[in-house]
Amino acid sequence: MRPAIRTSIGQARSAPPRCRYAHVPMGYTDAPPGWWREFIMASPARTAKLAVVRADGSPHVAPVWADLDGDQIVFMTSADTIKGKAILRDPRVSLCWDDERPPFSFVTIAGIAATSPGDLVRWATRIGGRYMGAGRAEEFGRRNGVPPELVVRVTPTRIVAKVGIAD
Repeated sequence: MRPAIRTSIGQARSAPPRCRYAHVPMGYTDAPPGWWREFIMASPARTAKLAVVRADGSPHVAPVWADLDGDQIVFMTSADTIKGKAILRDPRVSLCWDDERPPFSFVTIAGIAATSPGDLVRWATRIGGRYMGAGRAEEFGRRNGVPPELVVRVTPTRIVAKVGIAD
């Protein structure tokens, strides 16, 4: 019999069952060093999933277009969005890119974000070109390179890159 636990309002209920597969190791294969950069910059561009923490402590995940500048991940968001407000309040973020085709691969990056209102048009044009093609880069630069947009630079503190997950 499973032990009883108390809910947040004091009601007793059974503890959830333990996962019967918890002892089975996952067959994830580490990617080669530096592979994560190639994966992030592959063409066609993959949309990153950005995770931040809302003011109430709940998680928030949203897609972002991203680029690399050296080892920093660069993306843009408005200071008025949930993403922008969360980053301005707490600069800890996580990003994830994945290949949804077998045998599946992914990169997750945890890091510290720094924001800047500068270089908006340059970064909006560069990022827009990655995702929409060179022919539309200027259009997206003009559209997205305006306040209250911010350039966000993430300095990685932890990188996990796995390949051939289904192999």
